[in-house]
Parts: sequence; structure tokens; C-alpha cells
Amino acid sequence: EVQLVESGGGLVQAGGSLRLSCAVSGRAFDDYNVGWFRQAPGNERERISCINMKLGVTYYEHSMKGRFTISRDNAKKTVYLQMNSLEPEDTAVYYCATDFYCAPSFANHPVIPDTWGQGTQVTVSS
Repeated sequence: EVQLVESGGGLVQAGGSLRLSCAVSGRAFDDYNVGWFRQAPGNERERISCINMKLGVTYYEHSMKGRFTISRDNAKKTVYLQMNSLEPEDTAVYYCATDFYCAPSFANHPVIPDTWGQGTQVTVSS
């Protein structure tokens, strides 16, 4: 069974940075995709970025590019999301997910992953 566990969320002041981690377990092969998403109260879920674990190819939702950087450590089976210049509008629960198609279309089209982590809260104070 594939499991995803997010960590690294917390409270940060506007302008600050956080790095989220997503630990993946139960995956027997290394050619799969992992993505980061977020959902604020009352809002629809937003996609942020995705990465192919084998090739390291990354894609971003077009408005998320710049302040967010996705990366991975295959040895640790962990995907990271570095978030800089955080704004109160970035306050949300951040999720990682897998089992979906990570491609250039991620920039402009929604995806529906099959497997999700439990999420980690990020709160940005003004």
C-alpha cells in the first residue's frame, strides 16, 4: 500500500519561507509522479507542482512558478516543496499526492491523483 506523509508545515510571518516534505512509502518502483496541492478554507483545491521521481522533470501550475520549488531525494523517497516570500494568501492545508499524470499540461489543466497524504497546515501571518 502506497502511503504519503507530509511534514514541515507551521506558522510563519509574511515574507518568510518554509520547506515541506512528503515521504513516500510502499512504492516498489522509482518511475512515478508526486505532486503538491493546497486547499484553503472555502476554496477549491489548487495544484502547485509535480515531479517525476525517476527523471526529476518538474512542472508548475503557471501562477505558482517563481516562489515555489519542488525537488526530490530518491534515496530518501522524499519530495520537497520550498516556499519563499510567503503571503497570508498562501495559508492552506498542503497535500502531496501520487498516481496521476505529471506532464506539461499540469500548468493549465487539473489532475486527479488517486493517492493522497493527510496534509500539513501552513499559516502565514501578516
